[in-house]
Amino acid sequence: MAERQSDKDDGALATAGADEYVGELPTRTGAHLAQDLPESLTIQVDLPPAEREVPADEVAVAIDDVAINPVAIDGATSSTQSIELATPVVARSTYRQSAADSSPYGALLAADREPRRASSRVTSVDVDVPAGSLTPAGAEGSDALTAERLIEQSRTTRPAPTGGWNRFVYSATLKTVNLGDSPKTLAKRELDARIRRRFEGGARFVPVLTRKGGVGKTTITTLLGMALADARDDRIVAVDANPDRGTLAERVDRQTRATVRDVVAKAGSIGGFTDFSAYVSRDETRLDILASDPDPHLSEAFDADDYNVVASLAARYYSIVLTDCGTGIVHSVMRATLERADSVVIVSGGSVDEARLASETLTWLEANGFEHLVSNAIVAINLATQGTHLVKVDEIEAHFQSRVREIVRIPYDPQLAAGSVVHWDRLRPVTRHSARELAALVIEGIPVEQA
Repeated sequence: MAERQSDKDDGALATAGADEYVGELPTRTGAHLAQDLPESLTIQVDLPPAEREVPADEVAVAIDDVAINPVAIDGATSSTQSIELATPVVARSTYRQSAADSSPYGALLAADREPRRASSRVTSVDVDVPAGSLTPAGAEGSDALTAERLIEQSRTTRPAPTGGWNRFVYSATLKTVNLGDSPKTLAKRELDARIRRRFEGGARFVPVLTRKGGVGKTTITTLLGMALADARDDRIVAVDANPDRGTLAERVDRQTRATVRDVVAKAGSIGGFTDFSAYVSRDETRLDILASDPDPHLSEAFDADDYNVVASLAARYYSIVLTDCGTGIVHSVMRATLERADSVVIVSGGSVDEARLASETLTWLEANGFEHLVSNAIVAINLATQGTHLVKVDEIEAHFQSRVREIVRIPYDPQLAAGSVVHWDRLRPVTRHSARELAALVIEGIPVEQA
């Protein structure tokens, strides 16, 4: 009887289920409880949502949640506001060209540059890039990739010193101690680089002129031409266009008696540089000089048309054409010369009247449509003229500094004062340096590309 009652209780539990059974459960064993549990049991717990902590950098740029009123938007007046955006400008590297020292020999006394530290990784480059190596857009051209810029200097890669005490030390130590070049040699090399700047296009014309005779135009033309020819590897010619019997050809050892008149007369038969070179004389620096006619009656017939014939032929075979002009500034040859000029050199002496006439030459140029040449002109003060020791040369320089681009002093030299043949290697070092400084300034004032 007791067993049957137990079976009834088990059936009631199985039918009603654990969730629907109400009442006091009888005492159960572990096996019975295991049989009473369902096969799967799911418990769902609803937790409150976790609040996300916003980082500080997001809070700084977050947009506040603001309710939008559609009515206010529909009724708003549309407007447009322009905001100007400033584009940052990336500064390109600038390449300096050192200016001449106030003393004509100051560059040779410059201190040596601080040696560049050698390292396995190049973090910066401090070099002078020739101005001619820049493209019109400002980017560097292939000429900027020089050996001095790209090769790290060390005992094995540094070139041997070219002379002086440093060269002696290099030889005495069996090439183990290389002090490099001296400041004087480095200054000369830098000046050479300025003179050797390349041009694009045809020849460049540089007349040398002033209104007064006897101030040294021919001397300055000779020095300028020799300095250019000695440093550059292209062709330089100096043309004597003085209608009053110029003496430019007498400053070199003449190899021919031909003159500008012969070039004009036989222009049709000149078909190449070999033909043209038969009419010029060449000195040891490779400067070619085309003489004027020694007969003043014939030279008076040398007019603008004749000069243009000579200039056109010279432009075919030479990179730079210097013109030794006469004192007749209103002569037709003068206008033809100035119309071709890329830069001009005005010669002044060291006396009062010579400086005044040189300044009047600038005034005449400004009044006759050549003011662009005045602002780019170079004044060469010849200190070998009479009265130089009596005047304040500094005051002459101060006057011209307000009118022209640069001023160069040409010192007294016994060889120049003789008025005869000039030998470049026999000039005083200070004279050669002044001539080279003049050449560098002239080159720097000539545009790289022709307009």
